[in-house]
Amino acid sequence: MLLDPYNQTDHPECKSRPDSGLSAITELDPGYITGPLSSVWKEWVKWCIEFGIEANGIIAAPYDWRLSPSMLEERDLYFYKLKQTFETALKLRGGPSIVFAHSLGNNVFRYFLEWLKLEIAPKQYIQWLDDHIYAFFAVGAPLLGSTETVKGMLSGNTFGLPVSEGTARLMFNSFGSSLWMMPFSKYCRADAMYLKHFSGGIRKGPNTYQCEQKEFQSNYSGFSTNIINIEIPSTRGIDAYPSVSEFSQTNYSSMEYGLPTQLSFSAREISDGAFFKAIEDYDSDSKRTLHQLKKSYHDDPVLNPLTPWDRPPIKNVFCIYGVDSRTEVGYYFAPSGKPYPDNWIITDVIYEIEGSLVSRSGNQVEGNPGPASGDETVPYHSLSWCKTWLGPRVNITRAPQSEHDGSDVQVELNVEHHDEDVVPNMTRSPRVKYITYYEDSESIPGKRTAVWELDKANHRNIVRSPALMRELWLQIWHDIHADSPSKFVSKAKRGPLRDDDCYWDYGKARCAWPEYCEYRCSSVTP
Repeated sequence: MLLDPYNQTDHPECKSRPDSGLSAITELDPGYITGPLSSVWKEWVKWCIEFGIEANGIIAAPYDWRLSPSMLEERDLYFYKLKQTFETALKLRGGPSIVFAHSLGNNVFRYFLEWLKLEIAPKQYIQWLDDHIYAFFAVGAPLLGSTETVKGMLSGNTFGLPVSEGTARLMFNSFGSSLWMMPFSKYCRADAMYLKHFSGGIRKGPNTYQCEQKEFQSNYSGFSTNIINIEIPSTRGIDAYPSVSEFSQTNYSSMEYGLPTQLSFSAREISDGAFFKAIEDYDSDSKRTLHQLKKSYHDDPVLNPLTPWDRPPIKNVFCIYGVDSRTEVGYYFAPSGKPYPDNWIITDVIYEIEGSLVSRSGNQVEGNPGPASGDETVPYHSLSWCKTWLGPRVNITRAPQSEHDGSDVQVELNVEHHDEDVVPNMTRSPRVKYITYYEDSESIPGKRTAVWELDKANHRNIVRSPALMRELWLQIWHDIHADSPSKFVSKAKRGPLRDDDCYWDYGKARCAWPEYCEYRCSSVTP
C-alpha cells in the first residue's frame, strides 16, 4: 500500500486501486488482518433494500483514500467520473440523488463541489446542483480536522491492526491524504489560487492565507487546547527555530544551555507548517511533510482543504455525528532515542470527556472544552462546526434513541442563533441515550439545514446505528410526501419499524409495543 512520499506513485512491486460497486463499501474481506474493521456500510445497504430502495438505486463512489484531493483527479479522474455518475443517475432515475458521506468522504465531496465550480459556468452551477443533488447527509464529518491525525503522523496509529506503530507511521506518512484530516483553525481562510476564464484558459490569482484577529486574541485556534506539546533537545540556541516567534525567557535559557525544551502548537501552527519547520532538524520526515503540505494543500488549484467549510450550496443539508465519547484532543511527545520512524513517543494524552478536559492519568487540564465531547476520533469543536450553517432561528428537540412513546421528548422553539455553537437548556436521564436535533426554524432562503447529535455514537460505527438508520428513513419518507405540513419529520413518537425492532417484554409477559408487534408461535411437524 505504500506510495512514493513525494510524487504519490505506486510501490514498484505492488499496484493498488479501489474496488468498484457496492462490494467496495459494504464489507472488507474479513480475516486476521481486518478483524472488527470488516463491516463498513453493510448494515446501511441492508436497511435501504429492506425499505424498498432497489439495489441499482444505491450507487457507491469509492476512492483511493491514500491520495491527496488533486491527485485523485490527476491519476484517477475521480471528480470527472463522479460528475458523470450524478448525470447518469439523473437520466436513469428521473430525479436528483441523495448523497451520504462518512468521515473523509465528506472532505472528498466538499472538494468535488469546489472542483465543479471550475467545470460549470457560474450561472449554471447552482442549477446543476439543484437538478442532480436533493440532499447531503454528512456523517461524522471532520469539518475542522481531527487531532488523531497528528498521532498517526508522529508516532503511528495502528487502529488495532497487527503492525508496529513505526510501520503504521511509515505507511501513513507515505500517503498524500495523511494531511487532509489535520486540524486547522476556524479563524483562517484562503482565497482560491486559480480563476477559470470561460473565454478560455486559467489565470493565476493571489494565493492569500488570512486569519481573523480572533485567531490571535483567543487561544487554541478554536479548539479546546494546544494539540501538540513536544519536547525537543536543543544545543544550537534560539536560532534553531526560525518559525517560532515567541518564547518565554525560561524556554530561551533552557535551549541556550542545550536542555530539552517543550514547545506547544495550535491547530493553525500545525496546518500552516510552522510546527513541521520547528522540528525539521529533529525529524527526517518533516521535509517530506512540508513538500506535500505546500504542493497538495496550500497551493492546490481548486481549494486549500485546510480551511473552514462554508455551508454547501445544496438545498437540504443534514449534519450528523456522535457526541460525549472520550476523544483525544491533545498530545505530549518526547524523543525516544530511536531512529525514524520510531523517534517520537507519546508521554501523555489530553482527552475531552463530556465537557471537561483530563489527562491520561486522570488529572483535570485547563483549556476551552466544549459543552460536549467528540465521537472518539473527531473532537466536538470540529464536528459541531456545521452548527454555524443553521439559520438565525433554530428549533431544538431531544428524544431517546430507542423506540419511545413521546413522554421523554423535550423541545425548545425559535432559539436565536448567531453563527456559533447553540446549546440547549435540557435535562438528561443518566441511563438514556438521546438524539438532539437542531433544525432551522427560520431558514436561509431556499435552504434547509439540520444537525443531529447522537449520544455515545462513535465515529467508526455510527453508520451502523439502528437509531440513525431509522431517522434517515423517516426523514426521507417524510420528504417524499410533498404535502407534509412541516419541513422536518415529527419526533413526537417512535415505534418499531421492522421485525428486528420487536422484542419480548419479560416484565409484562407480552410483546413490547403490542400496537406494532405480535408474537407468533409456529409448530414444526417432522
